[in-house]
Amino acid sequence: MTDPRTSVTASVLAEALREAGVSVAIVDDAPDVAASGATHDSRTVGAGDVFVCLRGESFDGHAFAEQAVAADAAMLLVDHQIAVPADRTVPQLVVADTRAAAGPLAAAVYGRPGARLTTVGVTGTNGKTTITEMLGAALSALGEHVERIGTLHGSRTTPEATELQARLARFVDDGATAAVMEVSSHALELHRVDGTTFDVVAFTNLGHDHLDLHGTQEVYFRAKSRLFDGSFGAIAVVNVDDVHGRLIADEAVARGDASLEVHRVSRDALTDVVVSAGEHRYRWRDVDVRVGIGGDFNVDNSHIVLEILAALGYAPASAAAALATKPTLGIPGRFETIDHEVASQLGFGVVVDYAHTPDGLEQLFTTARNIVGEGRLVGVYGCGGDRDRDKRPTMGRVGAERCDVAVFTSDNPRSEDPASIIDDMLAGVAEEYRRRVHPVVDRREAIDQALRTARSGDLVVIAGRGHEPVQDLGDHRIEFDDRVVARHLLSLMETPS
Repeated sequence: MTDPRTSVTASVLAEALREAGVSVAIVDDAPDVAASGATHDSRTVGAGDVFVCLRGESFDGHAFAEQAVAADAAMLLVDHQIAVPADRTVPQLVVADTRAAAGPLAAAVYGRPGARLTTVGVTGTNGKTTITEMLGAALSALGEHVERIGTLHGSRTTPEATELQARLARFVDDGATAAVMEVSSHALELHRVDGTTFDVVAFTNLGHDHLDLHGTQEVYFRAKSRLFDGSFGAIAVVNVDDVHGRLIADEAVARGDASLEVHRVSRDALTDVVVSAGEHRYRWRDVDVRVGIGGDFNVDNSHIVLEILAALGYAPASAAAALATKPTLGIPGRFETIDHEVASQLGFGVVVDYAHTPDGLEQLFTTARNIVGEGRLVGVYGCGGDRDRDKRPTMGRVGAERCDVAVFTSDNPRSEDPASIIDDMLAGVAEEYRRRVHPVVDRREAIDQALRTARSGDLVVIAGRGHEPVQDLGDHRIEFDDRVVARHLLSLMETPS
């Protein structure tokens, strides 16, 4: 196929930026050379790349512009003119905010790959990963060549704009027909998805998270709601059982936005809902739905997936059949059952989940409580260090109230004292629930204690890190996967002879 990126000159890129509403000027008397790529990392600059100078918390990309030019960058995106050696003069595209311009520029460099794929963007506090994985599986069953971008597929939930557009372009080059993407609040606040075209954008819910970046819940919500301003996609699938989802839907109607078609999703539309540890079932649009993953909260997640498929034009029966293609829909670290003969012989269950927000934990433990019935619920979890401290007391309270035994432990403490983090969690626990709480700083010891505490009929839920394979201890990082650790500790336990 012809590569659309071979003739993107500085003047063409400048015009693309202007069409995106970005004011730009080209400085330096340099040839109108073509760009074939874009990067914000000076270490990866190659011949023909646009070097995008981003300002971050620790580094300013403008300080590396000369290095990028020496590495044969074709041109620079800057917020002020940079002095470069006279013999290496390159076009400089000067804009007020390089972050706001990076996405539209990179999209233009790579031939607007989002528009050449069926692309879905999902945002919200909880459920993004599960929804994108479910949707990807369903679209694959429907015959699409699907690629995914999200927590399970990169170091960032949503990559920087230059990397995002490069990845979408690779998807197209590799023959993909669809891409499903988690869109984080960081990505929206920092303009990483600007310039991306989505066929459908979806909203799950909004809870308490990422206030270390956004400052207030209102700012956090406004970051999420950017995805629904009509500039990213023409169809929105919105969970209106969440108050913030209702706000998004109502605001679209209030502003008379004909460019955004809103599909409201509510559990009121479902009947015959049945949930177990390994699956859930319900009736939707006169079709019986069965999904091979447990958890009451996953009813809402799969419902959103079905509504996205319907918005993409698939018939309800086809959408439901595609979602049921895999008898067990294993999503790493998302209500993942740890099958082990020791646990089976001793008669208790073990689940690992990524829930790491107050709302996520409440949903997780509520679902687990419904599943365990007369048995006990044993929870193991902590809070991350160097992150939003305000949610720690609430997370402590949720586990202490929902679990029969709550083991407070380390998550990713980073530079903070893990014992101090646990103290913050304990501050939210009422005296009447204190007897349920067992602080154990070492996460391996905490999981071991929880497993050895469990008896027949109980359910052990290990929450917070899900699929993560590495624990950040600040001055060093160690291999630590809750699923691997749980299986190893189970193998060391004695069983009835």
